[in-house]
Amino acid sequence: MNERALSFGSVAAAYERYRPGYPPELVDAVLEYAQASGSPSTPVRTALEIGAGTGKATRAFTARGIAVTATEPDPAMLAELRRQVPAAPTLQSTFEDLPLGPTYDLVFAAASLHWTTPAGRWDRAAALLNPQGTFASFGGPLHLADPAVAQAVLIVSRRYLADNGVPSPDGTPENSPMQWPGTELLRSPLFTDVHQSTIDRRVTMPGHEYVAHLSTISAYLQLPEPTRIQALTEILQVLPLEVTMNADLTLHLAHRTT
Repeated sequence: MNERALSFGSVAAAYERYRPGYPPELVDAVLEYAQASGSPSTPVRTALEIGAGTGKATRAFTARGIAVTATEPDPAMLAELRRQVPAAPTLQSTFEDLPLGPTYDLVFAAASLHWTTPAGRWDRAAALLNPQGTFASFGGPLHLADPAVAQAVLIVSRRYLADNGVPSPDGTPENSPMQWPGTELLRSPLFTDVHQSTIDRRVTMPGHEYVAHLSTISAYLQLPEPTRIQALTEILQVLPLEVTMNADLTLHLAHRTT
């Protein structure tokens, strides 16, 4: 796990406030897939979340009566999660250090899988799943919907950042029909029925809240504080009072092979 992956704890409260949550349609898609090859009498009852952050995905699944064990390596993020979802069992751990005793009907990662170590990733995910259990990974960047506003922000941000995105861990091009981690799942003999879909999502917020959202992005968190403040101040100056973002979620699903 790299330094950027552990940079969020310093802004845990802002992360909770300004990062969008997950819509019911996402949970619907995961649960429908999970039960498609199984019996309706054995729905998903237990789940493990990898890198749960402040618990935004945890609460979406616990709201459906699923017993989610939320894991998170950063103690400050985990403390915020425990405040937000006090009933959920939690474990402070990286994915790589999770104990392999318990297994679950569902293992999922919400915008966190790219922080895990590639070596042994799928062996560990499979070992945490019950036979024919479901693995799910979902997330996606937020893009300003207005091209003129997006260009104005890009001009400012490039003065401070080479790139504020996270590249595909396996080098899959952005225009590839199958995106990562679906590409790796297709190559793994431990998983089958790999499926990719998109959940439409639009988010509208005041311009200053968008800047607060940017302050929780790992690339900005790596900047020295005075530089980060200057960059965000300049971005705020080119924003309208309200912005809309395309925040579509890419969902990857797979069943563990038996």
